[in-house]
Amino acid sequence: METYLIVYTFVVITIYMVSGDKIIRFPTPFHKAGLSLMLTANLLTERVNTVLKPYGISEQQYNVLRVLEGQRGNPINLRSIQERMIYKMSNTTRLVEKLKQKGLVERVICEDNRRMVEITITNGGIELLKYLAPIMKVHIISSFENLKAKEANQLTALLEKIRE
Repeated sequence: METYLIVYTFVVITIYMVSGDKIIRFPTPFHKAGLSLMLTANLLTERVNTVLKPYGISEQQYNVLRVLEGQRGNPINLRSIQERMIYKMSNTTRLVEKLKQKGLVERVICEDNRRMVEITITNGGIELLKYLAPIMKVHIISSFENLKAKEANQLTALLEKIRE
């Protein structure tokens, strides 16, 4: 269980987080918020990967499939997929190749530009997403079970404000 100490000094407020036998000093509340946000994001990613592992895909591969699903059958190039990814630094080429090997996506050379590859989701990819939809819904709801709907909305608003 983590406890927090706030030490008031003449002008500076220092925030400490006590976790087990470690004491972490934060120079500002923004530093603490940033670390907390990164820890939470990592925890949520680990949980999603745990849910998806039995189905042979990672969270990033799932993200690619969701991007392709949003295309409603229209092909999309690698660059456009990468722009829509949660993790912009993902190796999209590698992710798409792995999905292709699993029969979840197709890669086709663009007729107008032979250097461009267009990707579409296969029926197998669509079926996997349909199967995973209720599983992911339960997972997402359970990940936020300690929040009320109003708090989830407040959290969303605050996170959007950070991204502005």
